[in-house]
Amino acid sequence: MHGEPVTYSKPKVETKVKAMTLTAYLSGVAGLAVLQAVAADPSMIAFLPDWIEAVALPLVPTALAAVAGWKARHTPRPDLPDTQR
Repeated sequence: MHGEPVTYSKPKVETKVKAMTLTAYLSGVAGLAVLQAVAADPSMIAFLPDWIEAVALPLVPTALAAVAGWKARHTPRPDLPDTQR
């Protein structure tokens, strides 16, 4: 009824995951730098409504990580059966 058990190799971390993680980290660091600059001179973002100020900063690393994951190549897994690739 069941086929032979399939053995899997230990999967590598996919390129997409590495790209998204690195981008999220670097853009988060850049966001902290912006926050420090804004704390020193709040007039830089005074023209924005308060709710946009609170929402915009977390969205930037999220959007950049999503784009990095979308653009990165998929890591192939030739050890998987065709139905699971």
